[in-house]
Amino acid sequence: MTQFKPVGWPSVIPRIVSHDLAGLAEFLTDVFGAEGEVRSGAPTEIRIGDSIILISDGGGVREAMPAFLYVYVENADETYRRAIAAGAESIETPADMPYGDRRATVRDSWANVWQIATCRGN
Repeated sequence: MTQFKPVGWPSVIPRIVSHDLAGLAEFLTDVFGAEGEVRSGAPTEIRIGDSIILISDGGGVREAMPAFLYVYVENADETYRRAIAAGAESIETPADMPYGDRRATVRDSWANVWQIATCRGN
């Protein structure tokens, strides 16, 4: 059987185009403990937990394109505090949602919106 995607990758991967690739990668590392190295000339593969996000500078061809992403973390309150300390703007402070998540929402300096959540029950 021919492999149509990289081994271990899901079929859908979010991609963010930012004209400050290094700054965004640093934010993701500081806030979410993301792993990955900034690459030039190819999308940078960033891993947050078991998920992959591709970020790139657009190669001078694409305009910046922010994302709206829901990220599960071990502690939403602590992750929210790290995001604010890293320069994100608060949209929603941490609160318990009726569906069981504790969730907060921030906007980073690159216009990406991050809903930060911890599942408290199903």
